[in-house]
Amino acid sequence: MNSETIHLPIINFSNLKQQTPTWELVKTQTLKALQEYGCFEAVFDEIPLNLRKSTIDGLKPLFNLPLENKLRNKSNMPYHGYVGQYAMVPLYESLGIADALSHGQIDTFTNLLWPQGNPVFSKNTKSFSEQLSELDKTVRKMVLESIGLEEYMDEHLNSTNYLVRVQKYDGPKCDETKLGLSAHTDKNIITILYSNEVRGLQVLTKDGKWINAEPTLNTFNVSVGESFYAWTNGRVHPPYHRVMMTGDETRYSIGLFSIPKPGYIIKAPEKMVDEDHPLLFKPFDHHKFIEFYYTEAGQRSPAALKAYCGA
Repeated sequence: MNSETIHLPIINFSNLKQQTPTWELVKTQTLKALQEYGCFEAVFDEIPLNLRKSTIDGLKPLFNLPLENKLRNKSNMPYHGYVGQYAMVPLYESLGIADALSHGQIDTFTNLLWPQGNPVFSKNTKSFSEQLSELDKTVRKMVLESIGLEEYMDEHLNSTNYLVRVQKYDGPKCDETKLGLSAHTDKNIITILYSNEVRGLQVLTKDGKWINAEPTLNTFNVSVGESFYAWTNGRVHPPYHRVMMTGDETRYSIGLFSIPKPGYIIKAPEKMVDEDHPLLFKPFDHHKFIEFYYTEAGQRSPAALKAYCGA
C-alpha cells in the first residue's frame, strides 16, 4: 500500500549550537521522527551546494568506468565492495569505501578505479564525507541527550567508523515501476543518503504504508539502523525501506553509514532496561552478526537480529 499524502518530517540542522533553544527544539523533533518513522529529511547547509552538486555529478563517470575497473573494489565484508550484475535487482549497482574517513582510504579507492588518478573525485568525496559525518554525530548526540545517555557519549561516538557507498539505479525506461533495491532494514547505526533529484526511495511506516522520500539538492535522508535500535534497547525505530524505479532517469546517491568497529560489543546500557523496556537483544558483535545475516539462515529469517541474539 502506497501513501502519497504522508511525508517524512523535514528538520533543519543548519547553524546549530549546543545548549541553545534551537538545539533543544531540533533535538525534540529528531527523537520524535526517529521514534515514529525511523527517518527524516535533514536540511544541512554546512556542506556547500556546489560541493553537494559536484560530488553527485562525479558519480556518473565513476559508474561509466569499465566493469573490470569496478570489480577491483573488493571487500571481505558483504556490501562493502562492488555490488552489481544481480538478476534479482538488475537496475542496481554500487561501490563501497570501508573506513572511509581514515587517512588515505578514499585516495586508495580512487586510484584503484582510476589508475591514472582522479584528484577532483577524491577531494570532493573526502570533503563531502568528512562534513557529512558531523551531521551523523549531531543526530547521535541528540538521541543520547534525549534518552539520558550523556555519560556514554564519548564511548558511543568513538565506537564507530564510516562506510561510504555510492549507488546507481538505472531507470527501467518504461512506465511500469520496477524494483531497484529490495525492502530491507539497515544493520548499522545511522545512515545518511544524498541523491540527485530522481525519486525512488520509499520508507515503510509502522502501519504498513510506503512513503515516497522526496529527494532535493537541499536535503539528506537520515535513518536508523538495527545496531542503534539494539543499543538504545528499542528507543528508536529501524525502518524498512526500498527503491522503486520508473521512467528513464538514473538515480545516483552517496551514503554515509556509521558502523560499529570490529570487535566492539553492542550492549544496551543498563539504564535502558526496565519493566517497561525489557532487554531486546543479548550483547553482540556487529561484524559477526553481518556474517550470520548473509548465511542461508540469516537471509531466510524475517527478523535476523532477533534470530541471532534475541534476549
